[in-house]
Amino acid sequence: MDATYLMNSLWVMMGAILVIFMLGGFIMLEAGSTRMKNAGHIAGKTIFTFGSASLVFWAVGFGFIFGDNANFLVGLSNFFYSGSELDGMGLSSSVFFVFQLAFAGIAITIALGGFAERAKLSVYLIFTVLFSAIVYPVVAHWIWGGGWLAEHGKQDFAGSTVVHLTGAMAALAATILLKPRIGKFNKDGTANNIYGHNQVYTALGVLILWVGWFGFNAGSTLTVEDGFFGFVALNTNLAAGAGAVSALIISWMVMGKSDVPTMLNGALAGLVAITASCAFVDTWAAVVIGLVAGILVFYSVRFFEKRKIDDPIFALSVHGAAGVWGTLSTGFFATPELAAVGKPGLFYGGGFEQLGVQFMGVAVSGLYAFAVSFIILAAAKKVVGGLRVTEEEEIMGLDLSEHGSYGYPEVFMADENKRLSS
Repeated sequence: MDATYLMNSLWVMMGAILVIFMLGGFIMLEAGSTRMKNAGHIAGKTIFTFGSASLVFWAVGFGFIFGDNANFLVGLSNFFYSGSELDGMGLSSSVFFVFQLAFAGIAITIALGGFAERAKLSVYLIFTVLFSAIVYPVVAHWIWGGGWLAEHGKQDFAGSTVVHLTGAMAALAATILLKPRIGKFNKDGTANNIYGHNQVYTALGVLILWVGWFGFNAGSTLTVEDGFFGFVALNTNLAAGAGAVSALIISWMVMGKSDVPTMLNGALAGLVAITASCAFVDTWAAVVIGLVAGILVFYSVRFFEKRKIDDPIFALSVHGAAGVWGTLSTGFFATPELAAVGKPGLFYGGGFEQLGVQFMGVAVSGLYAFAVSFIILAAAKKVVGGLRVTEEEEIMGLDLSEHGSYGYPEVFMADENKRLSS
């Protein structure tokens, strides 16, 4: 066992820890972006669903992605993974498993953003199990596990398609079937702002995610040799910064005020967009990718709202629209020197071939994730007698209706005591 093997294992284990800690960022982001009466529920379901996804990934997910004897859809070995060493890894296979498990956990967390403030807890469980078994692993196998999109040279270094677009398309299926939250839209179709209860939580969540993204992207090098992970981290940070700046400026220009949630979404959009291309593009292109992502997320949020799609944490725009742009961006900006997978982009003499492969990957993966997620939720609706809590429970808040306790007991109990004493 040489030093490089040990260093690679340590580096990827550190990356896995950072990615798992991103769940803390999602807790803060989602709780801060929604109402106080649902904060405890959002925090709790994130832990609960990650635990469920971990067991499913161990049982079948890992095998479907990276197993041998693959068919058109999935691999067919390494189920109930025992920790055995896999061939040609260059690091501990158990560490590689934990790293990949972390990505699966992020994908389901993104998907469940579309359920926020109105879905039954039982629906979270059913969807988590099936998404982690037959949605995420299939797309991941196609692109990362040696599947048919990998054979075509699909470029997605750390998951703009595999993780972010897949999760966002599942969230879209959920928002359509669950329908908008009470009070989101008026009869004439105009939208009301349902403000999150704590912008400080939201900003802290974004910062945690930003830091965690270094595990997400730089960790995906899977090695410390030649220090290339530093270049990936550099591109990641540049894109995030550019996304934050462009989103703030466009909101200022259009709205007359520099909107804080838009700026935060811009940073995340830059991170999502660079996730596919961080190892394939020069630094100037990373800045351009982030700048476009920040502007795109601003207009994407308004696009979905005009179509009466209620997306409380903006998963469709941050992870969906930016995920599409990030995946396509390698078809423009991938350089001959860095394109270890696929071919150079349009701006580097590669023509439209790689852009076509990227577009095909986005279309097929997105359609698969949406269609199967929609079917799962439609079936779950019949099994549990509806996806959504009752109107009374939604107004009451999911903290109390689903869990019997408040995330902020002092605040709500004080209000209740005041009401009873009046």
